[in-house]
Amino acid sequence: METAFLFILVFGFLFLGVPVAISLGLASVLTIALFSGDSMSSVALQLFTASQNYTLLAIPFFILASAFMSTGGVAKRIIRLAISTIGHFRGGLAMASVLACMLFAALSGSSPATVVAIGTIAIAGMRQVGYSKEFAAGIIANAGTLGILIPPSIVMVVYAAAVNVSVGRMFLAGILPGLVAGLMLMIAIYVIARRRNLPAEEWKGFHEIIEGGKEAGWGVFLIVIILGGIYGGVFTPTEAAAVAAVYSAFVALFIYRDMGPLTGEPWVLDHRGPRERVGFKAMVYAVAFFFVWLILSFFAMGEAGVTTIGLRSVIGLVGVAVILIAYPLWRGEGGLAAVPGTLASGLPVWGRNLRVMGKGFFPALVHDDTRKVMVDAGKTTVMLMFIIVNALLFAHTLTAERIPDAITDLLLGYGFNWFTFLIAVNVLLLIGGQFMEPSGLLLIVAPVVFPIAMELGIDPIHLGIIMVVNMEIGMITPPIGLNLFVTSGITGMSLVQVVRAAAPFVAVLFVFLIIVTYVPFLSTMIPNALMGPEIVAR
Repeated sequence: METAFLFILVFGFLFLGVPVAISLGLASVLTIALFSGDSMSSVALQLFTASQNYTLLAIPFFILASAFMSTGGVAKRIIRLAISTIGHFRGGLAMASVLACMLFAALSGSSPATVVAIGTIAIAGMRQVGYSKEFAAGIIANAGTLGILIPPSIVMVVYAAAVNVSVGRMFLAGILPGLVAGLMLMIAIYVIARRRNLPAEEWKGFHEIIEGGKEAGWGVFLIVIILGGIYGGVFTPTEAAAVAAVYSAFVALFIYRDMGPLTGEPWVLDHRGPRERVGFKAMVYAVAFFFVWLILSFFAMGEAGVTTIGLRSVIGLVGVAVILIAYPLWRGEGGLAAVPGTLASGLPVWGRNLRVMGKGFFPALVHDDTRKVMVDAGKTTVMLMFIIVNALLFAHTLTAERIPDAITDLLLGYGFNWFTFLIAVNVLLLIGGQFMEPSGLLLIVAPVVFPIAMELGIDPIHLGIIMVVNMEIGMITPPIGLNLFVTSGITGMSLVQVVRAAAPFVAVLFVFLIIVTYVPFLSTMIPNALMGPEIVAR
């Protein structure tokens, strides 16, 4: 009785158009009030406990990092890097768009943000070289879904908080499936490109890859900071999210200078001569190498006192000295004797930029661009956290009424095994994903299916990846597929046109879902290799 009442209320409210968060929270409160032995004070206690969840604190920081990266011009630099890498293949611009989505996904953790940031530039570029609008839109709508599969992923954080598994394991588990999904989309594009004789970009050589890498390096290095920091033991996933938010703001405001008070301010003024530019670049590369070395060497050698900060610094300074001598010799004139003068000529450029950054620091914190990013991120955070807190109350109600246990006994009584159970989970999520936002649906379904999966011996991390992939497909299936609406908005196409454009590539993701579901090795290999097998206490 209690089970039927709870689920009828939830889906009844959703059918009437009540927001997901209110539907979950109100149904839970009414069930507790009318049927449960718990007092109503348990509602307040559960809401307070859910809001104090340390893992969930990562979500607003990842959202803020995504907002700065989406606004700060990182996307166009990533696209240049992707095109220089694989653009010379047949259909290369389309495949480069998928690669760009994969790279941006590793920065943002958000699927809609990936579609907007990459799609706005990539679709226009594909149209200019002869791709149809429908083909370009279908690629971006599907590739954008990788934003929630390739770590860091906000949806993975939500799943980890809902069923109390490791966020770090979920991030590791998403790496290999994310690469496989991106590769499958690229293969599908290449096959179509060969049949339609789609254009290939000109091969510009390894020099263009290096230049693209240097431009995108500041943004892409965020991947190293987040994942390297977590698995190097420097900080927790929540702390990694906070670091990512600060780093993203710094890069957008002071390095790329695509927003804020320094917008359009060049690093080197036009009147500076070649010698000054060479001296400045030599010092930039040397400083960048030193900090990158300190970070990467800690991840590789900093455990258990293998190396000290002093030893790593000395090794780094040797590398700095090599760069400060080698680069002026390579790019400058006058030989070894001219190196000190070349480096000295770059100091005024450094001084000017440090003054500009210092003068613009506090104005950047309150600039209109910064304020807009903060407000947009705040709105998204409030919406998502309100859903999560109410969904955790819903999960508490399920547990208090022992509803998952009853469903587990029912399914086992009907002879379900792990194979047929995963079919049922996929069908349930694919249908639900057509009508609900991913985080809300996951928070409803995960507490119900998780105990059953544990009883059937399914790895909880594997189950999480299956659910995330289902959420991906839900974002590109009507009528509520969020990526469809975002793609429609940036292309000006109708929703029906976007659905038709995305359909061939959705079939690729369906095949990928089957592979992920029944080849658990893809999801569990990396986390088990680096962190050992998951221990589940029933």
